[in-house]
Amino acid sequence: MFKKILIANRGEIACRVMKTARKMGISTVAIYSDADKQALHVKMADEAIHIGPPPANQSYIVIDKVMDAIRESGAEAVHPGYGFLSENAKFAEALEAAGVAFVGPPKGAIEAMGDKITSKKIAQEAGVSTVPGYMGLIEDADEAVKISNEIGYPVMIKASAGGGGKGMRIAWNDEEAREGFQSSKNEAANSFGDDRIFIEKFVTQPRHIEIQVLCDQHGNGIYLGERECSIQRRNQKVVEEAPSPFLDEATRKAMGEQSVALAKAVGYASAGTVEFIVDGDKNFYFLEMNTRLQVEHPVTELITGVDLVEQMIRVANGEPLSITQDDVTLTGWAIENRLYAEDPYRNFLPSIGRLTRYRPPSEVAAGPMLDAGVWHGDAPTGDTAVRNDTGVFEGGEISMYYDPMIAKLCTWGPTRDAAIEAMRVALDRFEVEGIGHNLPFVAAVMDHPKFVSGDMTTAFIAEEYPEGFEGVTLPDAELRRVAAAAAAMYRVAEIRRTRVSGRMDNHERKVGKRWVVTLQGERFDVKVKADKDGSTVKFADGQKIRVSSDWTPGDSLANVLTDGDALVLKVDKITSGFRLRTRGAELKVKIRSPRQAELADLMPEKLPPDTSKFLLCPMPGLVVKLDVEIGQEVQEGQALCTIEAMKMENILRAEKKGVVAKINAGPGDSLAVDEVIIEFE
Repeated sequence: MFKKILIANRGEIACRVMKTARKMGISTVAIYSDADKQALHVKMADEAIHIGPPPANQSYIVIDKVMDAIRESGAEAVHPGYGFLSENAKFAEALEAAGVAFVGPPKGAIEAMGDKITSKKIAQEAGVSTVPGYMGLIEDADEAVKISNEIGYPVMIKASAGGGGKGMRIAWNDEEAREGFQSSKNEAANSFGDDRIFIEKFVTQPRHIEIQVLCDQHGNGIYLGERECSIQRRNQKVVEEAPSPFLDEATRKAMGEQSVALAKAVGYASAGTVEFIVDGDKNFYFLEMNTRLQVEHPVTELITGVDLVEQMIRVANGEPLSITQDDVTLTGWAIENRLYAEDPYRNFLPSIGRLTRYRPPSEVAAGPMLDAGVWHGDAPTGDTAVRNDTGVFEGGEISMYYDPMIAKLCTWGPTRDAAIEAMRVALDRFEVEGIGHNLPFVAAVMDHPKFVSGDMTTAFIAEEYPEGFEGVTLPDAELRRVAAAAAAMYRVAEIRRTRVSGRMDNHERKVGKRWVVTLQGERFDVKVKADKDGSTVKFADGQKIRVSSDWTPGDSLANVLTDGDALVLKVDKITSGFRLRTRGAELKVKIRSPRQAELADLMPEKLPPDTSKFLLCPMPGLVVKLDVEIGQEVQEGQALCTIEAMKMENILRAEKKGVVAKINAGPGDSLAVDEVIIEFE
């Protein structure tokens, strides 16, 4: 077995590979850019080597620099993670020439299947049903528009070497095809060092289901079930689960056997994923093959008990697979939510900055992950499992240079309902402060009726949140639970305040029992009667809710029981109340005495400033180009400028007709959130 492995990646996937390597007794080497000097993967590794400036195209995807690090460290093998050089045949070739093992498939398989144009041609030749499209190279935007019209809108414009949603655009007309081609080409060059583009028909209302395959160098191949990846935003997966709530055993078997046959046809050896789109009648069509470890691999590990990273390392070491297809069993259900540094209230635009608070829920082991020894932590065991793959820490910085994923929160349960409930609780316990993040959004998805029923397609987010995510509105019953908990907690906080101020005598009388709780536009008049075991909160209509909790003022997390049912609240103190978050809802809760509430009703409402004549930068980023000039009249929807952040280009458009009066930034300028780019007359 290898004694030392270099991980040619960063962030959570580098940390995840290191955990398995450590379990196997293998020493690890990290590489890092200037931006990652203090990163978690650098701290976790046995040694770390600097490879260049922050941009990936000057560090992580420069083959010569990575090869220099390999030589310096004396590593015998390299695990590429995903993204970066993971599907780069030239990198695999360079490793082979240097006598270093690649923890991935052979160079030929990467060339055949890692390139999405080539893989589609091979699949077609093998008789696999594929989506209509143009597989040849596309020279310019004019040709892209011509091809798009021949295929028929809508079309998907994709980077040939792409992955992770980078270099992908959906075009519904000629203008979007032209713009999408150029943006995809730019993103592909920056992210993968390969700007080739192809176009295919965009099939509406599909499910995205993928098969995990595992092959060795001795001709053996198996599949480890499927993953449902239909909940996507901008072609980037957000929620994944295994197995799929849609497939039956016959379809699973057919997809699995076809995937293994395709892998064997190209001499595949390692873990890989064959992706399909599946229609409502369970007809499936080959989409692409990812010749690497997938971001969502943990859900497969959770239901099979197979450590995919360990298997990849053993295959790279020349070992035959130790399991056959008959040994593969799918036990229970697993769900993964990707936590991204992006603001769901600003149309999911990237967010950067310091993690002033980062406290994931406690990890718990259960099910196949425990029985098969794939658990890497010292956490307790339970009936459901919680796993958090992460590459950040409290106090660390989220950089503008890389993918915005912070963590992958996974849960396992004996049933799908149990896994979903475990995820709801885990999300409520996940504390993140300092940056915008999508935690409220994924929490909302976990409660959405379509997700709960399993009735979803890749259009789920577009259909259910057509105007973007505007937060969660709690139903009345849940709102009353929160109001009762907040009143009981506020009473405790007020008692403590009177004690701290020195007014110890008869503090119960000074605090009072009657309160007015306002939240989510609702007002509740309540009376709090406390005893040694908790409080009984009585509403004006006579409803009573029993509240008990061990929360003390200053705690950022409250575990509350309301009438015996668990309620988890993230807590921040504000004037006359709390900022509470639960189940994706963010609530500004005001708790006042009846007299205070009466006076508060007389206060004027503070209105936000008028920014209608400004184009504000919606995220920290770099100005790529300006499409207008001073004095130019613009129409609603017209492109004004392009901002790049976290490897993604974002085109900012005019919200209404106007005339450009002033331009405050130009190409190459770095901008902060809400910085004024353009002023209109």
